[in-house]
Amino acid sequence: MNCPKCSATSANDLTECPRCGVVFAKVAHRSKPGEASPAQQQPPPRSSAVLDPTVRIAGYARGALVLGLAVWTWQFARVPMGVAVANSVLHLPDLVFHEAGHVLLGIFGRFVGVLGGSLFQVALPLVLAAAFLRQRDSFGAAVCTWWAGQNLLDVAPYIADARALQLVLLGGRTGAEVEGHDWEYLLSEMGWLHLDRTLALGAHRAGLVIMTGALLWAALASRQGRRLKSSPAARRASAP
Repeated sequence: MNCPKCSATSANDLTECPRCGVVFAKVAHRSKPGEASPAQQQPPPRSSAVLDPTVRIAGYARGALVLGLAVWTWQFARVPMGVAVANSVLHLPDLVFHEAGHVLLGIFGRFVGVLGGSLFQVALPLVLAAAFLRQRDSFGAAVCTWWAGQNLLDVAPYIADARALQLVLLGGRTGAEVEGHDWEYLLSEMGWLHLDRTLALGAHRAGLVIMTGALLWAALASRQGRRLKSSPAARRASAP
């Protein structure tokens, strides 16, 4: 047989050319017609947007949500305690969970049942945040944490009204007209009625801090999610 590289003649039972040392099997494999090399078989890299257009749409939606929550947080922070919360679209949904907390925790006695309204409306978003974390969804957990901070802002005016009893309650009457409300009873039982404004201001500030921190968390989680989905490993996993 003749060597395909140097054309030297050699015996048919040899595996290498005695002159140039080329391996016949490798040359035969490369010269098979219609067979592409491994580099040719691998498809060219494609962007994540081509692989899955919803990735880019979801990124834009998350960015818009973070921006909207940032504007909302600023609106809460720029006015005195209770002004923006009472007119917020979230106030009525928060009130539903507040009343549900009274019912669910009322089985543990009057004090826990009364506290359960405010406690449940703040704790529920944190439970949802934990559920999102179990699913490795940091963005969803951050948004729920923001909601928990907003609920603290919603509770703060209620605490501040413990002595004044001028807040209009669910039935359309003030606390003075119905002989008190939740936080008037709670603070009276604990002997902290004189601290109503101090505790309310602390809840309000803590809520703003939590909301701001949650926004930063959501922004980082959204950015990290886009990086992971656009990485070469993610593109290979999404490729057909």
